[in-house]
Amino acid sequence: MTVHQMLSGSLRLTLQATLAFSLFLSPLALADRASIDNVRLRPSPERTRIVFDLGSPVQHKVFALENPERLVIDIENAALEVDFDHIDLRETPIRRLRSGIRDGQDVRVVLDLTENVKPQSFVLKPIEQYGDRLVVDLYTADQQRQQTAEPRSASGVSGQMREVVIAIDAGHGGEDPGAIGHGGVREKEVVLSIAERVAALFAREPGYRPHMIRTDDYYVALRRRTELARLARADVFLSIHADAFKTSSAQGASVYAISHRGATSETARWLAEKENRADLIGGVGGVSLDDKDDMLAGVLLDLSMTASLAASLDLGARVLGSMENVSRLHKRQVEQAGFVVLKSPDVPSILIETGYISNPGEAAALATRGHQRKLAQAIFYGVKNYMDNNPPPGTLLAWQKQRGDEDVREYVIERGDTLSGIADKHQISAESIKKINGLNGDLIKIGQVLKIPTS
Repeated sequence: MTVHQMLSGSLRLTLQATLAFSLFLSPLALADRASIDNVRLRPSPERTRIVFDLGSPVQHKVFALENPERLVIDIENAALEVDFDHIDLRETPIRRLRSGIRDGQDVRVVLDLTENVKPQSFVLKPIEQYGDRLVVDLYTADQQRQQTAEPRSASGVSGQMREVVIAIDAGHGGEDPGAIGHGGVREKEVVLSIAERVAALFAREPGYRPHMIRTDDYYVALRRRTELARLARADVFLSIHADAFKTSSAQGASVYAISHRGATSETARWLAEKENRADLIGGVGGVSLDDKDDMLAGVLLDLSMTASLAASLDLGARVLGSMENVSRLHKRQVEQAGFVVLKSPDVPSILIETGYISNPGEAAALATRGHQRKLAQAIFYGVKNYMDNNPPPGTLLAWQKQRGDEDVREYVIERGDTLSGIADKHQISAESIKKINGLNGDLIKIGQVLKIPTS
């Protein structure tokens, strides 16, 4: 055998081995790619959110192109396992979605747009039923303006008495279902239904105006929820949830206000952030901290937070007392915790846990319209009872209270008293006592102070 033949044979063996090795590696290389298993698109009044459900974490970049308007999303080392045919693009700034392969191993997604958008993107780690996700939020020009809108005057026409604004926040929403109870009952759906019923009750009540934080099945960031309440110049903020626990035996409704520690940390955050310093403190007719030195700003903010916390505890106690008539209570006093949605410095805020969705009995009840209606009525009467007794200055309620105080006397409930007995004693109807005191039902307590109409 010649040297040339020996080299040729060796070269063939090398090429065959290389080819076999490359064929062996190809499935492994593909296996290393992150699979894009699903693409979800959800429009809301605040943004359009695109969620890529992934098999593993990815690196990505997003950039815009003009003439025509497009947004490009490059996802590195990925494989698209789903098409875009099922995606509904209505009510979004997206005209068409298309995809292709870039550099042999990257996925490029192109959004053909109807208008210019501001994109924000981030990745999320696995949690509960969700795996790794890439999220891209699109903000139109109108939505960007809404995010930076100046708070409008809550007093309306000059000299006109304003309505009390009740901000109602249905927890979770969109890709965040909240707790999932027995039978697949989802917290986000239950609390939205209750919130809508609470809003409907306030919409029919003279002197009140409800403001829903979310009106459909979409997610609103926690800080944004309090921002939206403040932009609406809300007088109180109600965040409605359904609790869950690791054991199914936990049950009962709860009401939370901010903790002292949470209030203290929020005071520091507000003082540190320039955009917060420039904001109004104290609601309608409040003051700006922007032109105050640190010491004075700290004192003013601390006073505002202290007053807000006291009001939240009072409001929460009245709601809890009202809910006792329709639901078992998990705790009979208002609890305190550092929930982000409760951290507004000048809006009394409470978080209402309507029951344990992880409890089979309570999950079944929470899913029914009847129980949702009763809970909404209890929340409504509790808030109304607080507001009727503590109306914000300049409101129709404050004017009505000032006039009404001239025509009422107070009665402190003693042992043995009943609502019908008190009504007979003062020669008025029990219904008139319930109405003026915002009572839902005939339950009264020793030491409770009732207003009694005198005319």
